[in-house]
Parts: sequence; structure tokens; C-alpha cells
Amino acid sequence: MIPQIIENLEMNVVGISIVMKQHETHKIRALWQQFSPRKNEITNLLNNTSIAMQIFSVNENGEPEDSFNMWACVEVSELSEIPNEMKGFTIPKGEYLKVLHKGMNAGETYQKIMSDWLPNSGYVIDDRPHFQVMGEKYKNGSPDSEEDFYLPIKRIA
Repeated sequence: MIPQIIENLEMNVVGISIVMKQHETHKIRALWQQFSPRKNEITNLLNNTSIAMQIFSVNENGEPEDSFNMWACVEVSELSEIPNEMKGFTIPKGEYLKVLHKGMNAGETYQKIMSDWLPNSGYVIDDRPHFQVMGEKYKNGSPDSEEDFYLPIKRIA
């Protein structure tokens, strides 16, 4: 795992979202089965990659709420043309930790970031969306699969 700190520009995305809880991972497959066949309805794509995005609400203690929004989406040039039953969202610009994830165990990679990298980094997780970019090397369900994780971070004050 070779983490990179990058400044990510604002991104517009269009897709489908659901509300789910951490243990409801079965909903993710259904979300992508609903979105993937409709991807060609989106006319202003910037590239051919898919994006999985999570938007967490944070409680008064700064901890993520039990439920969150999971998106299956793509990056677009603008949010003017959104197909029926889809939504648009703007991911704000900011610093992100970018990590290449290989294989099928995303939870393990995320846990390494949170327990190994984050405590000694001088950063904390910021209150912006988390997302994963699934490009040419992404192979759903394959140990050879690769995708980039983007975690919103900010310097400890």
C-alpha cells in the first residue's frame, strides 16, 4: 500500500443512490445491477470509469451514523442533463488520500489505512464523500482487480 496525498478538484457525478447500513453489503450488488445497464443513458460522461461513493452523516461526537448513502455513479462534465430516476451530486474539492487497492478484500485495505496510516499521518478523516474509482484494471470479483480508494482528509489543527 503506497498512499498518496492529492488535491482533488471538484467532481460532478450522476448515478443512483441508496441508503444502507454497514452490514447490508448485499444491497451494493443490487445497486450496481440497477445502475450499470442504464449508464449509457448519461450523455455527458467525462470518461469510462465507474465510481462507488459513500456519503456518511456524522453525529455530535464526530462518529459516522449507522446508515449512509451509497452511490453507483460516473463523472460528468455538468449536471444539466440527468436521466429519470437518477441524481446528480458535486463532490467538493479538497485533500484526499489516494490508495491503490488490489484484490477483493476492500475492508482489509480500508482497515490498514485507518489503523496503520491515519494515526501517524498528521491527518484526520474529513466530512466529505469517500469514493472508489474503478477504471480499466477493475475486474469485479477477481483477485487481479485494481481500483483507487479516495478518502477525504484534513490536517490536524
